[in-house]
Amino acid sequence: MANKQSLSQKLIPVSLSAGTIIFDQISKALVVKNIPRLTYFSEAGDGSIINVLGNALRLIHVRNTGAAFSMGNGLPQTLRSILLAIIPLIVIALVFAVYFRNNDFTKTQRWCICGILGGGLGNLIDRFFRPDGVVDFIDCIFFGSIKGVNWPTKGIFSWLSMERWPTFNIADSVIVVCGIIFVITFIVQFAREKKGNND
Repeated sequence: MANKQSLSQKLIPVSLSAGTIIFDQISKALVVKNIPRLTYFSEAGDGSIINVLGNALRLIHVRNTGAAFSMGNGLPQTLRSILLAIIPLIVIALVFAVYFRNNDFTKTQRWCICGILGGGLGNLIDRFFRPDGVVDFIDCIFFGSIKGVNWPTKGIFSWLSMERWPTFNIADSVIVVCGIIFVITFIVQFAREKKGNND
């Protein structure tokens, strides 16, 4: 059984949640203020596309009414509001409750959970206060842009053929990175426990 963790040990990682929300919202506000929204009628040179690393990494201004990486954009408005705003808010509240009650999470896992929660809240702020949708602005190339490689276009690996990754933001990035690290820590923890049981 894990030792009881102090409140300060649980509160310090919450700073990552706060930092993620602040950084995410500031970056979105700067994009909204300085980059025109990218539309079908946007033209080269109108400021709607800013090349950071040539065509490989660009800053653009688009709105996402779906989930992360534009998933769920085609859902009806009412269903989308329930699935992408109300339910996530309830889930976040429940995760925070578990986070503070549970003493079994490692330090790394606590930081990861807070990063994921911060990213989730950053995007939820947009869903509640930006009627046009979540601000996405990071646009980068993907495997499909590599010439001479026949990536699968059907099946579960068809996403490898995309020439550009779906546009995302700071909150999405933190969620993905912390999510990956969180899963890795569980795998490592499970492997160590299994090895300990075998010894």
